[in-house]
Order: sequence, then C-alpha cells, then structure tokens
Amino acid sequence: MTLRSSYFQRRLLLGVSFVVTLLSLSCCGGLMAQEIDSGFEMPTPVVETPEPASQADAVSELESSNQVISGTRRLTDIVRSGGPLMIPIGICSFILVVFIFERFIGLRKGRIIPGPFTKRFLEQLRDGDLDREMALHLCERDRSTMANVFKAGVLKWGRSAVEIEQSVLDEGERSANHLRKYLRLINGVATVCPLLGLLGTVLGMIHAFDSIATVSSATTDPKALIATGISQALLTTAAGLSVAIPALIAYIFFCSRVDKHVMEIDELGMKVVNLISAEAILERDPARQAA
Repeated sequence: MTLRSSYFQRRLLLGVSFVVTLLSLSCCGGLMAQEIDSGFEMPTPVVETPEPASQADAVSELESSNQVISGTRRLTDIVRSGGPLMIPIGICSFILVVFIFERFIGLRKGRIIPGPFTKRFLEQLRDGDLDREMALHLCERDRSTMANVFKAGVLKWGRSAVEIEQSVLDEGERSANHLRKYLRLINGVATVCPLLGLLGTVLGMIHAFDSIATVSSATTDPKALIATGISQALLTTAAGLSVAIPALIAYIFFCSRVDKHVMEIDELGMKVVNLISAEAILERDPARQAA
C-alpha cells in the first residue's frame, strides 16, 4: 500500500508541475500581450501630403505591425514576435518535458529498490535458506539496481568482509552514475535558456533602435516605436525564464531523490556484507568456529 500510494503521489506531483509550467507560459504571454495592447497606438499623420516611397513603406509596415499588436494575440503570435531565438527555447522546453517524464519513470523506488525482492532476499540469507548459486539466480532474474549490488556481493561469497564491501561499494558507485544520467541535460537546459532569452532581448533592442534611425520622426512617435520594440524583445527573456525555472526545480528534485536512493542502496549492501562474509559464516557455524 505504501509503494502504491507513493506512486500515485508522484504521478499527481508530475501532473501539477506540468500544468503550472503551461499556465506560467500562457499567463506570461497574456500579460505581455495586454501591456502591448493597452500601452501604445500609432498616431495619425499630421499633414496629409504625398510622402516619399521609402517613408510610405515604413509607415505601412508600422501600421501592419500595430494591427498585429492591438488585436487579440495568440500564443503563436507571441512566439513569432519574439524572434528566431524563440525556436531554440521551444526546443529546450520540449526536451525538458520529455526527460522529466523519463526521470520520473526511471527513478521510481519500485524499479530501483523493489521492496518485496529486497525483503525476501535478506530474510532468506539471514535464515540460511540461500546458497551462492541460488542467490545469484535470484539477482539475475530480478535485474534491478538493488539486485545488481547484491550480485556484486554474492560473487565474493565467503571472502573477507573488507573484500565483499569493496565490491559492493564499486557496484553502488556505478549504479549511482547510472541513476544520475540525463540530470546534466536538465541542468544544461536551466543554464542555457536564460542566456538565449537575454541574447534575444539584446538583438531585439538593436533592431528597435535601427528602426528608429530609419523611420522619420515627423510621421511616427519615436517613444511608441522604441517601447513597442523593447516589449517585443523582452518576450525572449520571459520565455527563457519560464523554461529555466521548472528545469532548475526538476534538477534539484531529481538530485535529492538519487541521493536518497544511493544512501539506501549502501545501507542494504552492508547488510548483505554482514551476512555472507567469512566472519559472519563462522559465527553462524559453531562447529566450523571450533575447528
């Protein structure tokens, strides 16, 4: 019952974290769309005179962009207005979701330290119902992380406690490295996404200032133009932080879970050492001890 309840709790936690991430992305886009919508409107020309071709093209381009901004903006419109760096940020978010699901499945306690197998294996060793061949067969049949650690100790059956302990520790270290796979990838997403967002903001501001330099101030308001450009440039920073924050939380959570599993594996491995070492066998066999 405990394993089953903890499994459903983990599934519930995963669903809640995924929904919160989606809500944060949608709310961030909605808030920025409202700010852009309510803040600025394109002024009308003061004098209705024929304009040069270059200024007319610039004004028409600004009017078309203002129509996109003033309307009801969807998430796709926000992503498109954020610039080309929204593409790698979106790829990072997809990778993050995939590997969070993978680590939630791969780091389940029932998959790493199966309770029924571990309890039955230690009880049979304590009661003397298992020999070396039978113990190896049980470990190879289970194939869990805990079974691999037990197998490393059973292969040294009857040796000194120091030798068996070293074998168990070596296998435990290899198992810990296997449990930590993909965690560096999640940490990399948490590190790279804010940098991508900052780069997109800088490029967007450069583009906004270039637009101000090329458009005549007599026909457009420079303040409205620069504010619109900066608000669009900040979309990449908001998107990068929206991906990086859940990635950092997931990295810390999975690291703590791996450390907890590794500590429990070491503790159970020491129990096996104390049951199959040469010293333990002599203590359980008074005739051999007397000889």
